[in-house]
Amino acid sequence: MKRSALIYTAIAAIAIIAVGLIALRDPATPTPASRLDHAMLDGLREGDMKKLAFHAAPKPAGTTAYVTEDGGEATLADHKGRYVLVNFWATWCAPCRKEMPSLSRLQAEKGGADFEVLTLASGKNNPAKIKQFLNEIEVDNLPMHRDPAGKLAREMGVMGMPVTVLLDPEGQEIARLIGDAEWDSEAAKAIIDALTSTPQG
Repeated sequence: MKRSALIYTAIAAIAIIAVGLIALRDPATPTPASRLDHAMLDGLREGDMKKLAFHAAPKPAGTTAYVTEDGGEATLADHKGRYVLVNFWATWCAPCRKEMPSLSRLQAEKGGADFEVLTLASGKNNPAKIKQFLNEIEVDNLPMHRDPAGKLAREMGVMGMPVTVLLDPEGQEIARLIGDAEWDSEAAKAIIDALTSTPQG
């Protein structure tokens, strides 16, 4: 009887170890990048950043291609490997005009290997009008990419503008802010710093 119990215990222990090893090797197992410290991030949300809502779990990002400023095509998946702040805007959008300079300053200060600001003019936005818009607000470091038919915006549930979504390095949406915000505020920069300092893998 004792021998049977010992054998059973040994088998159970081996099974537990095996499950643990499988979980470590399973690509579906959440990485540190997807296990966000929500309590810590919530503590950083001040001012406009109180509108930045982190999701309980990452969500798939849209796969529809957008038009790059040189006339080519790209997708959000092309930006994997860093945190990406994707801003959907339009030339006719007054709040976008107010918000864009702060996105420019955030990109100038925090843009790099771990983070970038990606702006997408969604809907009917003539390239010449986009260039004029950015010249008028003296922004020259943000891309003039377009989502001409608004297909990517619709796929991602963007109903109005501006809307900004935050993607993790795996290319999944982890947070969203509806409306304009001061993206170069101390709170916004603290959130970006906290995310980019999270170990990957």
